[in-house]
Order: sequence, then structure tokens, then C-alpha cells
Amino acid sequence: MSLQHSSGITRAVGRAAVVVVAAVLMSSCSSDDPAQAKERQRDYCTKLGTWQDTAHATTTGEPDADAGDGQSVQSPEFDNTELAGHAVIDASKRLDRASLEHGGADIVDDTVNAVGGDIGAEGRAVSYCDSSGFETLVGSAG
Repeated sequence: MSLQHSSGITRAVGRAAVVVVAAVLMSSCSSDDPAQAKERQRDYCTKLGTWQDTAHATTTGEPDADAGDGQSVQSPEFDNTELAGHAVIDASKRLDRASLEHGGADIVDDTVNAVGGDIGAEGRAVSYCDSSGFETLVGSAG
């Protein structure tokens, strides 16, 4: 009888643990925390500004020289721009998961398109930062 009672307690404790873990996970993903929401927006806008700085520096710089064997050399600025592009896209995905978009805009699509060279999408991403209060972290689009 005590073995049967013991397994029932074990199942009840196991179920309670699952409920607690689920509750903790759900509460940590909530965008109800205004401070956390602002931090995600600031992070996105900081990374967008960094990407803009590296992308615009790369496009206004001198073209890369050939390696001598007919293959072009990628500059360190290109690598930095690519890394900054990945970082801002990842930050946009965090905003999307937290439902922190404004006005029905798709921040992930706009960010991906901006990194791909779409000036209109870059303008929408910059506008997002402006409306979030982080206009000083980004440059104008164009």
C-alpha cells in the first residue's frame, strides 16, 4: 500500500513541477514588463545604428583591390557589415516574438530588406526607432 501511495505522490510532484516550469517560462517571455520592452527596443535600435554605420562606411569607401589571382578580396568592413546585419536581424526577431511592433509593420521583414539594400525598408526601421524614442541611435535612411 505504501508503494502505491508513494508513486501517486511522485506523479503529483512531477505534475506540479511541470506546471511551475511552464508558468516561469511563460512569465519570462511576456512583453508586459515595460522596462524589458524598452530594453529590447533600445537593443534593436542600437544594432540598427551600428549596421547603418558599417554599411554606409563600406559603400562610401574605396573599392577593394584584387588579390592578384583574379579573385576579389573582401574587406574587413564587409565582414563587420555582415556581422552587424545578422545582429540587427536577430534583434528584430526578438522584437517580433515580444510583439513590440508599431502600426502593423513587420519589423523582421523591414530589417531583412533594409540589410539587403532596400532604402524604403531602412526608412521604416528607422521610423520604428523614432517612434520608440530611440531616434538618436540611428541615422536617417538614405
